[in-house]
This record gives sequence, C-alpha cells and structure tokens, in this order.
Amino acid sequence: MKLQSVRGFKDWLPEEAIKYQHLIEIARRELRLANFQEIKIPVLEKTELFVRSIGEVTDIVQKETYTFEDRNKELLTLRPEATAGICRMVIEHGLYMRPKPLKFFFIGPMFRHERPQKGRLREFFQIDVEFMGNLTPFYEVELLELALKILRSPVEGKRDPFNLEINSLGCPECRPAFRDYLLGALEREKEKLCETCKERLLRNPLRILDCKKEQCKEIVGKLRPISEFLCKGCKEHFEILKSLLEERGLSYIVNPYLVRGLDYYVRTIFEIKGEGLGAQDTVCAGGRYDFLIQELGGPELPATGFAIGLERWALCALGEEGLPAILEEAIKPQAVFIPLGDLARRKGLGIVKTLRNSGFKIDAFFEERSLKALLREADKRGVKFALILGENELKEGKILVKDLHKGMQKLVEENQLLEILKES
Repeated sequence: MKLQSVRGFKDWLPEEAIKYQHLIEIARRELRLANFQEIKIPVLEKTELFVRSIGEVTDIVQKETYTFEDRNKELLTLRPEATAGICRMVIEHGLYMRPKPLKFFFIGPMFRHERPQKGRLREFFQIDVEFMGNLTPFYEVELLELALKILRSPVEGKRDPFNLEINSLGCPECRPAFRDYLLGALEREKEKLCETCKERLLRNPLRILDCKKEQCKEIVGKLRPISEFLCKGCKEHFEILKSLLEERGLSYIVNPYLVRGLDYYVRTIFEIKGEGLGAQDTVCAGGRYDFLIQELGGPELPATGFAIGLERWALCALGEEGLPAILEEAIKPQAVFIPLGDLARRKGLGIVKTLRNSGFKIDAFFEERSLKALLREADKRGVKFALILGENELKEGKILVKDLHKGMQKLVEENQLLEILKES
C-alpha cells in the first residue's frame, strides 16, 4: 500500500511554508496596525451552528461540509468558514458587552468537500477579518482599503494583479421582491439550466447568478439586476459607498450579478479577484451580515468582514515556481558551525547556543564526515560563513572563519564571532 495524503489535503514543504508565513506576517502587521485583535476558534463546531448561520439549503451545508457523529451521538462539523464560529464566540463569552467596534482576526484552516483543482483545496487556509459595531459606509470603505493593502503589499512596486468587484444584495425589505422576480424568470428557463442550478432553483436561487456554466451565464445575463429592486435606503447606501471608494482612489467594478454562497449577507458584498488564477480567481471575499448575531441568539449587532484565501493569495502574489529573492535569503542560515572531532563537538554545543541566543540563525554539522564534504554541504545551502573548530583551533582557543563566497578565511577569538556575523 502506497501511503499518500488525502485528496485535497496538501503538505506544506519548507519553501511553501516560508511563502505562507511571509504572507501571514504581512497580514498580521497590517491588521494589528488597524487595531484588530487576533483570536482562535475551534476547528470543530456543532453542526447546528452552520445550519443556522450559513443556511440549511446552501451548497456548503448540503454538499460540502465534513460532518460526522461523535461517540456521544452529537453531530459535529469541521468548520467550512470562520464567521459563524466567531459570532458564536462573541455570544457565548458576552464580548458584545465590550466597547464597540469589536475588531477580530483569525488565521487557520477551513474544510470543504469540493472537487480539488488549482486554487481550490479541501483543506485551505484563510485569514478571516471581522468588524462588529455601528456600521457606516466609511467603516466599510476602510475595511475594503485594508483588504487591498494587505493583498498588494507583496507586489508593491510591481504590476497590480488585484481587481475589486462590488454589489449590493439589498436588505430584508427589498430582497424578497428580487427573489420573487428571479424565481419566476428562472422557472421559465429551467430546462436550459445546468443540473446543479436546477437544484439551486428550489433551494437557493441567488447562487444561480454565480454559476460558471456557459448556458447559465447566458440566461443570467438577460435578467434584471438586483440594483433595480433596491429600496431607497439601500440605493443611497450603495451610492455613498461608491463615492467614498472614488474619493480614496480605489478603482472598482460594479458586478450586478455578484452574490455570495452564504445566506447571511445583506447590502454590500465584494470580491477581490487575482489575475492568472483561472476559474478560481477570487482571492478575497466578504460583505455585511447585519442580522447574523441576532439570529444566533445574540443582540442586534451589525457586522462586516472578509476572508483571504492564503493559497490563492500566494499563487497570485508570489507565483508557483521557486521563492522570491527576499524569501530565499530568509531561509538561509547566516553561518554553519563545523566542529571536527568529539572534543570540538562538545565545545561546539555551547558556541552554537551562544550565537543563537544572540539572534543569529546558525546551522551545525555534528557528524563524522570529512571537512571537504561538510564545506560542500554548507556551500549547497548558499551560506556565507563556515565556522570551523578543529584540533589546531582548540589548542589556540580560536575559531577559523571561512568566507565561502569570497574564498577568504581568518582565525578569530570566539568573542569576535558576534561582530563578524553582525557585519555580514
């Protein structure tokens, strides 16, 4: 039997982990500057949470969740998204009593049983950002600008591959009229829809607007957009939002057929798409969910947020092949310590610890191989300095520092190593 990973679950090799951690550090930096606080939610939640929040008739709940019964006969689900769990946390711990706005972010894996392809995995990592409080279009634009800043940071000064699309889904007052129109119009075209959308027509007709099949796109293109059904308040809100984006110099596209796959969204929704990703080109998506916390048993607390798909962001910003130069340097040790003989290895343990405690990235070869072989190994890693401690160096109480890039070497006192490494 050949052992390999589960389909759609991916290993992070060292060079991939470096990419992802680099992007996570960028996101953490920007989010903390905007005073968002990092939290952690469980990977498992009661299935009821996702049925109540995401919607029992959505594709995610019906087809895509990893749901199972535990030993206590309780239905549990691996989280398919983070917003529901964060809302549960806010209610359970009474965080809604704290000064507003509440600003949280969470980084971790999500799980959906979808068909794996480029940019879509069954275990995928997200950077999830949530804002809860008295929402105005100003807060929403601030959040959109923050999302774009995070995404664009790794490509600053280069070609910008990210494009913002926005839409308004209306509110509980105006959306029913659009839904009724949609059902009637699509019912007349039912036989032309793909099999998936025929099912959606009964469960979640809004999702048909987002279908990628050509026959469905052709039907959707002839429909009246939701903007024609918006109430006065939703129209005014969307116009203010657009004017603020323009004032901030943030280019956008109004996509009248943009929807989200979850039931809880109202008014503003958005997607930030990345060039060169193929069909799965949404790198970041989100919007408002003003009534979700209330529907889950909490108080009235309007909210908005977004999630960045880490793997798609990495593909778009850093590419598929190799590591950018800045990350290549990040994975190299600053020096390799090479002790020759048992006595040198014993003393070397202390030297290596001292250098690492001083903040230097040091690799060490504690094995019985020839100096030539160990230097060749150090050279393969692209390291600049080899710190050699042999029998002669032990007698003199010194260390041989060999510059592998320049081919130069010199004997130095142990306490001089820190200065040499600082200057490198």
